[in-house]
This record gives sequence, C-alpha cells and structure tokens, in this order.
Amino acid sequence: MKSVKDTLLQRRSIRRYEREAIAAEDMLLIYEAIRNTPTSYNGQQFSVIDVTDQTLKEQLYELTQQKQIKTCNHFLVFCADFNKVRKIATHKGIEMPDFEHTADGVIVGIIDASLAMMSALVAAESCGLGTCCIGYTRTAAPKAIAELLKLPKCVFIVCGLAIGVPREKPDLKPKQSEKLLIHSNCYRTDDFTQELVDYDNEIINFNATRSGMKSDNDWVSHIVDYYWQAMNYEMLEALKNSGYDIIK
Repeated sequence: MKSVKDTLLQRRSIRRYEREAIAAEDMLLIYEAIRNTPTSYNGQQFSVIDVTDQTLKEQLYELTQQKQIKTCNHFLVFCADFNKVRKIATHKGIEMPDFEHTADGVIVGIIDASLAMMSALVAAESCGLGTCCIGYTRTAAPKAIAELLKLPKCVFIVCGLAIGVPREKPDLKPKQSEKLLIHSNCYRTDDFTQELVDYDNEIINFNATRSGMKSDNDWVSHIVDYYWQAMNYEMLEALKNSGYDIIK
C-alpha cells in the first residue's frame, strides 16, 4: 500500500484501465473510507451508486462521451441525498423543514458527497488503483442519468469517479504554487497577476512537451472555454426536477 505522501502527491487522473477486476479487499477499503467520511452534522447527506454492470456503464458512456466510464472496473456516482433523512423523519412523525430548497442545503449535500468522493479516491490510490473524477456525470444529461440510476426525489448527482487497474502513467500536471493557493490569515492584498501569468506559461510548456498527446493550450483560455460551455447547462432546472427548488 502506498504511503499517505505518495498517495496524495503522486495522484494523477487515469483514463485507461486494464481489464482485470479490482480485488474485493480493495473495494472493501474504499467502501469503508466512504462510510467514515466527515459530513455536516454527521447527517451523511450523500449516497453512492457503484456501477459495475457493463451495459449500464456503456449507457452512461453514450450520455457523457467519457470512455473511462465504460472501461473502468467500478464507476462510483456520488450524490447529494436528503431522501434518507426525510424518509425516517416521516416515519417518526418529525416535521422537517424544506432545507434542500435552500442554497445552504444544496451546498451541504455537495460538500458531503465531494468529501466522500475524495475519501474513495485516496483509498483507491493508496491501493495502487487509478482514478478519474468525471463531472460530466452531473452535467451531460441530468434527467436521463437520474432515470438510469433510479434516483428518487431529493437525490442529485454531484460527480462520478472511475476506478480501475491503471494501464497508463501520464505526466503529473503542474499545479499552482503554494502562495497562489494558500493565503495566510487573510486573502492576499498584493498584485499576484504575474504569478498567474507564470503558471499559465508553465501549463503551455507542459502541454507542448508532455508525453502522449501534445497541444498548444494555455491554462486560462482552456478553463474559460469550459465556463462558456457550462453557461449552457440547465442545472437549476435539473436541481428542481430532483426535488431541490432553491428558494433562498
């Protein structure tokens, strides 16, 4: 098993996997890591769908066009979930507010599901497995994917995680410097534009010299292009259809 240091600092997204199955004891560790995730109020406002059926994985691939979904061994779908607490509150006759209709409720569910995904990712990586987070699981076709996975009201997808035995070892992508990511006591008040420019240039050089597919992409144009694409997502409507009609 990898050390904590190697697990966290050598992590890279893996999109190509071997056909072999993941060992049962490794999946058990991943499940236990998910179960032990810290959550808001210990409310555990998340659920995970473990997709192993190949036909279902291929259907998800058709909707997302993310090949690693159909080639990975386990595809975990992390969801915000207020269905469970509503179910037992109703059973016990406890009046429950429409917390999932507030921005904070949505945020709580997203945070819990995201923390659970990171728990799973770290556990999988520590076992020498490859992982890839797939946000398109949330945005590509929310209604169709929710129907495929039979998600009840008050449950919506936050992100997917492909897990498998890695067939590749891509170069580590450069990350922003500690000074750009970690601020001391308050947000930086100096002008750090040049540091961002330097990082942008570092990404340009990485993309031009990396092993495998090369490009002339910079960092900021690539990210802003994604933002423009995301402007077409109808996520508020998707949330409403899932039982999250945000009122405040």
